[in-house]
Amino acid sequence: MLGMGTVGTEVIRFMTENAESLAARIGAPLELRGVAVRDLTKDRGIDPELLTADPSTLVSREDVDVVVELMGGIDVPRPLLLEALSHGKSVVTANKALLAEYTDELAEAVDATGTDLYFEAAVAGAIPVIGPLRRSMAGDQVERVVGIVNGTTNYILSEMGSTGADYSETLAEASRLGYAEADPTADVEGYDAAAKAAILASIAFHSRVTAGDVYREGISRISPDDFESARDMDCTIKLLAICEKLRRADGTEAVSARVYPALLPNSHPLAAVGGAFNAVVVEAEAAGRLMFYGQGAGGAPTASAVLGDVVAAARNKVGAGRAPGDSTYAALPVASMDEILTRYHVRMRVADKPGVLALVAAEFSNHGVSIAQCRQTEVEASTGEDDEVQPSAELTVLTHRASERALADTVAALSDQGAVTDITSVIRLEGVDTE
Repeated sequence: MLGMGTVGTEVIRFMTENAESLAARIGAPLELRGVAVRDLTKDRGIDPELLTADPSTLVSREDVDVVVELMGGIDVPRPLLLEALSHGKSVVTANKALLAEYTDELAEAVDATGTDLYFEAAVAGAIPVIGPLRRSMAGDQVERVVGIVNGTTNYILSEMGSTGADYSETLAEASRLGYAEADPTADVEGYDAAAKAAILASIAFHSRVTAGDVYREGISRISPDDFESARDMDCTIKLLAICEKLRRADGTEAVSARVYPALLPNSHPLAAVGGAFNAVVVEAEAAGRLMFYGQGAGGAPTASAVLGDVVAAARNKVGAGRAPGDSTYAALPVASMDEILTRYHVRMRVADKPGVLALVAAEFSNHGVSIAQCRQTEVEASTGEDDEVQPSAELTVLTHRASERALADTVAALSDQGAVTDITSVIRLEGVDTE
């Protein structure tokens, strides 16, 4: 084992407490040969003889069959896993950042050595998503995968929606409760979810998608006013990872992978996923809609997924089997955001005077964006440059499906209009099938 933090400690505990049962499932005893750690002086509750500060030697030992990587990061574990695979060791990892960038390199090493690479815990913790996509749905055509795959952001948004607190207050509470890291950037700005989206898209559509291919927006700009507006539409706001197969006008196909906060109707199954829980909805040609729900993080839940992979890898060692390999035969290109059609919810502050509504509607029309709904609300008057009190209103516009480029051009044009004092927010609307 490489690394013995919260998850690693739980993996070892489960291995020890359930040794007899695991041996029966595998067909041979599962024995811990060594644990690579940085600090050898720390009491970790296991035989100190098992600890080593030399991970390279550990992963190449002849008495090691499976290497479990729980270190995190990329630069340190990457060469270690490649070394392990080159020595015929199967690998189990929960490292989504590494997989989102270097799955092809690891897959080549797996094919060259006849080993296994398992990574169920890399996406959505304890929730079995990778396995079903790789095995159970191997005979189906997956069309779309949509999920809440980051517990920190889901907790923050759930609390904002239920309490009316603002983003900074809720982030502070998430940190106090241990849901948010000391540096929450990877979570709140969508990097963590983007890495997971890349993994899901690669598996679901048999095409290589990296984290850099995933369009990404975080949640730091979401406000209580956005939630109030969402409630008026019987919606909530969730950070979604969306992976889907697109069919272009010329008949070719492409893959879209994107992460952003979106309005979601309360009738959608993902809308009810609260707190730090995760859920993933898979839509397939034959199976229809499937939903996977559960704890997406934490020591014990993640350890459950890791140990499940260890059992599978060990079984293959005993029975001379192989896990499903990397499949990128489709080699679909990754679509740009300009190709995506979705609906938009735009809030703006405008001067409350005759002709403004017509001006705003004209700008949407000029850029080919059709308005589905428009609501005007009086707000507190603002003071102009000449200290004259100017009546103000808030316009909330819900569009029909439009392209990202058309919407961006519309917002830019509105920002240049003197009557539009502020574009308060632009949030996409997902989970609605109607145009």
